[in-house]
Amino acid sequence: MADEIRAVADELMAQREQSDALTAASKEILPYQRRVHDALGVLRAIVTDDTPSAQLTSDLRVIQGIVAALIGNEGALRLIQQLPSIRQLVSLDLESAFHGDPSASSYGEIVAAYPSIVAVSAYRVAHSFYQLGEKIVARIMSRHAHSQTGIDIHPGAEIGPHFFIDHGTGVVIGETCILGDSVKLYHGVTLGAFSNKAGRGDAGKKRHPTLENDVTIYPNATILGGDTVIGEGSVIGGNVWLTKSVPPHTRVSIDSPSLQLYQNAPPQRGDGI
Repeated sequence: MADEIRAVADELMAQREQSDALTAASKEILPYQRRVHDALGVLRAIVTDDTPSAQLTSDLRVIQGIVAALIGNEGALRLIQQLPSIRQLVSLDLESAFHGDPSASSYGEIVAAYPSIVAVSAYRVAHSFYQLGEKIVARIMSRHAHSQTGIDIHPGAEIGPHFFIDHGTGVVIGETCILGDSVKLYHGVTLGAFSNKAGRGDAGKKRHPTLENDVTIYPNATILGGDTVIGEGSVIGGNVWLTKSVPPHTRVSIDSPSLQLYQNAPPQRGDGI
């Protein structure tokens, strides 16, 4: 048994000495993921007012230290200075969620229990890191929010205010998406890119769709392509597959499937009842 184990160890060691993708990844100096999660948690608490006002200054000093350990003192200060703007956006997202969902009883319920506000507030924070060039930190934050909510928002996407995701599970928003003001998505929506043969050659190109102001996308719709623009005020129905632009104030839907209903006679007493 010892010889077999040693043989496997030797084989793995030989693979590690090759210059493959895993070897390259292991040599990168990556952010400590637990520290990234801690930073996201404190930053979200600050922008959702989940920290005592009396401790706000001291909390900001603490988070500056945590963020500085990730991206340096200068970057941490720039990030901290963006918190008022981030909070304002999160507040507008919260308003949109409350007014867009009749089942919500209060703003507090949404903050405490809605996956949308978790994912979107995490996106707002992660997007600021992304804009500072800290893309790995931003991606770790978005992955953490994804694991909590099932909502996958790339931190590079540009999303305007008053953004709401109803239910949310299975939503995917790609890196180069641009979303305007007052966009509403339902669960299962994909704003994605075409599978491409160019691979890394498409890095930096606009690959994901643009949604203009006041667009609503219903469940399980898929919208693909960097040239695809959904015009202002449009409504995209459930299960739609869309790869071309639509003009403003357009409704897009698919024909309802033809359902066949067969009603059986109710069983009579004595027929095994």
